[in-house]
Amino acid sequence: MKKRKMTLTTKVVLGMIAGIVTGLVINALGLNEQGSFVEEYIVGGIFHVIGTMFITALKMLVVPLVLFSLITGVLGIGDINQLGKVGAKSFALYILTTAIAIAVAIAIAVASAVGEGVNLATEATFIAKEAPPLNSVLIDIIPSNIIDAMAEGKMLQIIFFSILLGISILMVGKKAKPLVSAIEIMNEVMMNMVNIIMAVAPYAVFALIAKAISNLGLDLLINLAGYVAVLIIALMVHLFITLMGIFKLFTGLSIKTMLLKLRDVQIFAFSTSSSNATIPVTLRTVTERLGVNNSVASFTVPFGATINMDGTAIMQGVATVFIANAYGVDLGLSGYLTVIMMSVLASIGTAGVPGVGLIMLSMVFTQVGLPVEGIGLILGVDRLLDMIRTAVNVSGDATVSVIVAKSEQKFDRAVFIDPKAGILTADDIHINEKSEESLAKVVEKVHKKS
Repeated sequence: MKKRKMTLTTKVVLGMIAGIVTGLVINALGLNEQGSFVEEYIVGGIFHVIGTMFITALKMLVVPLVLFSLITGVLGIGDINQLGKVGAKSFALYILTTAIAIAVAIAIAVASAVGEGVNLATEATFIAKEAPPLNSVLIDIIPSNIIDAMAEGKMLQIIFFSILLGISILMVGKKAKPLVSAIEIMNEVMMNMVNIIMAVAPYAVFALIAKAISNLGLDLLINLAGYVAVLIIALMVHLFITLMGIFKLFTGLSIKTMLLKLRDVQIFAFSTSSSNATIPVTLRTVTERLGVNNSVASFTVPFGATINMDGTAIMQGVATVFIANAYGVDLGLSGYLTVIMMSVLASIGTAGVPGVGLIMLSMVFTQVGLPVEGIGLILGVDRLLDMIRTAVNVSGDATVSVIVAKSEQKFDRAVFIDPKAGILTADDIHINEKSEESLAKVVEKVHKKS
């Protein structure tokens, strides 16, 4: 009987569990004290190096993957009007889910009275960064130098350039056929690079989770247990009720299948705490596991990673109620409506800005008259909660991608319902010997001609 090989998803889940256990053990035994061997060489050494190298490798793929995938997507749609419809639907759904997310978060936080009676003593401080004005963000969508935009990973600028380049290639017509073939080949090459890097994912996830959990400390979680619990409940309500409800309403597809196939991307997002770094995994999951055509996914995924702030909006809602109650400030209905409006606008206005969550929160606090230094109270647990809300963010990206693709008849139902579709095993990450030989012959012929 042939032994069944373990899938990459199973390995990653095991890596995450092992990382949590290892991190808790290190923290509970006090092995992570500053200057200790474990902290210096294990947590801050091996775990840090492996985790950082993995995240850097994923970030390395983001720009070329988005560039080639999005150009291929534009060429695949072939109709500029349809491209406009995909963009409009994606934008509307992302803003809608963000507004619902923060409204639900505020309702849950108010009902639970989180923050009342909290001890405000804290050594943590927070200095608010100034968020760019909305008109500046809109102007910055057009890159003055695309090489500079790629070097700095400015996603909105890369999306703009890719769409414009794709449309321009369509306008050239038949003469651009060799270029189109080259771009499609490069897109396939980039997806194979994703597969190669994902092969080491279980070990990287273990290192990332172990490092994060070992540094958090259970005491900190206990002191802010109310805030942590309410925020996690709000995030889970949004994921399992709001997002999956909207998904079922617009697609009629199985929620169970959707959640099972989202596990990969959720674990990666949880580990990296970065929607942008998770783009390669999200794009692969959405196209190969969920059946969304690349012409839609190549736009909705990077666009969602940039402006979809469901998890961040939920954090803002709960944090606002928590700090307001802690300081004894009554915001009232008008104050909470202001928070909702500000969060939705800020999700657009701060798109692609580093540390966006805390920048948006400081903007909201300033607008409703809460002390910005109150953010220092929740900074300690923000790393853990950032991991969870990033997983919610990417789930929203995938959900919107499926909804838009199905509405535009760019969705493969057979792939979606197939439990084995897009699953990676060790056998899938290898060099095909026949392909290698044929490519070597082509290269040899080119050298002989030259």
